[in-house]
Amino acid sequence: MNGDHTPNLNSDDPKTPLLPVHDPIPRSPSSNSSLISLFTPNNFYILLGPLLCTLICLLVKLDAPVTSIYMLAILAWIFSWWFTEAVPMPITSMAPLFLFPLFGIASADSVARSYMDDVIALVLGSFILALAVEHYNIHKRLALNITMLFCGDPLNPPLLLLGICATTAFVSMWMHNVAAAVMMMPVATGILQRLPRGPTQSSVVGKFCKAVVLGVIYSAAIGGMSTLTGTGVNLILVGMWKSYFPEANPISFNTWFFFGFPLALVIFFALWAILCLLYCSKGSGQVLSAYLDKAHLKSELELLGPMAFAEKMVLADFGMLIVLWMTRSITDDVPGWGALFNGLAGDGTVSVMMATLLFIIPNKKQRGEKLMDWNKCKKLPWNIVLLLGAGFAIADGVKASGLADVLSKALDFLEEVPYLAIAPMVCLISATITEFTSNNSTTTLVVPLLIQIAKTMHVHPLLLMVPGAIGAQFSFLLPTGTPSNIVGFTTGHIEIKDMIKTGLPLKIFGIAALSLLMPTLGAYVFGTNGEV
Repeated sequence: MNGDHTPNLNSDDPKTPLLPVHDPIPRSPSSNSSLISLFTPNNFYILLGPLLCTLICLLVKLDAPVTSIYMLAILAWIFSWWFTEAVPMPITSMAPLFLFPLFGIASADSVARSYMDDVIALVLGSFILALAVEHYNIHKRLALNITMLFCGDPLNPPLLLLGICATTAFVSMWMHNVAAAVMMMPVATGILQRLPRGPTQSSVVGKFCKAVVLGVIYSAAIGGMSTLTGTGVNLILVGMWKSYFPEANPISFNTWFFFGFPLALVIFFALWAILCLLYCSKGSGQVLSAYLDKAHLKSELELLGPMAFAEKMVLADFGMLIVLWMTRSITDDVPGWGALFNGLAGDGTVSVMMATLLFIIPNKKQRGEKLMDWNKCKKLPWNIVLLLGAGFAIADGVKASGLADVLSKALDFLEEVPYLAIAPMVCLISATITEFTSNNSTTTLVVPLLIQIAKTMHVHPLLLMVPGAIGAQFSFLLPTGTPSNIVGFTTGHIEIKDMIKTGLPLKIFGIAALSLLMPTLGAYVFGTNGEV
């Protein structure tokens, strides 16, 4: 027992007081500490949005309706919050719902409609199907089968790399890039687990590991360019096209595919060539064959067991959806099944219809259980849905407020600039901005501006909109460029210098390919030679 009466707070004595012992000398609360807690970078970024909005409203003068100034102020508010992420991106994406009515840009009803149209329905349906694919491990079975096919006997590292990258790109065509990267990275790293790590790892093995991880994250981005559902960027572009040009022919799933797939294919083979040149040295097959063989992949596949009824039905449902997407509108001579409904059915119609079937078809595992239930849908990426809605709302707001006309007048100097000079520049600017903010935010910011530039230059808007939107997907240099890059970076196999070494030539090639294909193949597919 201690000689004094000070309780031993570190002892296990049950009589030790649970409340803190009060200091006999009263201390005044520190006002400095509370002030310091207020002056944080995040609080500054939160205030930055309303502050920029207020300054623009007070200081900017335009020879245009006052609503155009208000719209500019709202854009400054929203984009500052998006760039700094002071407020979570999904919450910022809902800001037009209260800012537009308060500033007199649009009514609450008209803004709310932007958050649910056919494009949003397309996203929701396709994401539910993607969750079903993930739930039943269909992606893993597909990946292992294709990788075994490409493995080679004896082992051929460039061919194996091609198989892993091609599988990732294919998966990414039908679901969001990040989801594809998250699904495929464990499959890829599972293959790499057979290889030695640490001090015993040879340079050949280390390089191959880098190639596989880089191949997965870049293939996910490239595959997403192929289809409308592959990434939110394509959907934002299509939604803005419909919003700005409601009388023009909408961009259907197969229209985009006929342009996006050949472009993605060209960029994909460029990626494979770059990875083989940088990371697959001559004789690497002999070194790697000691650790990698078909037996490992076969054992992984056997662990999944035979394909169950539920997996077959999900695959059949997904396959049917793709067929319906591709055949809704084919050509002017062969109109497709959409003509049966007088053009009232859209890609979102069949997306939601096929997703609904998953909640009706039994999975034959437990009595009364269906292929999908709502609990499995709790992982739906509502952040993407809200961001798409915000993009459509902003497109409508820019047009309704009169800001579109102001931008058009300000860009008169571009009238004499040749298209072949401006197209690569548009793509480069978009591809640079996307390294520092999300692909979707970049598209939402850039595309409305490109529409006005196209009007000033008297060229078809899609000739600039498409390079701007696809350029926003060339986030190949930094881990922060897109969540897919972070997925690869956290494996520990790659560093920033590896991304720059591979991503820079890939970005340059992508810009060149897009600048050449858009005025040639793109002009034919999108019909940019005609009137809007």
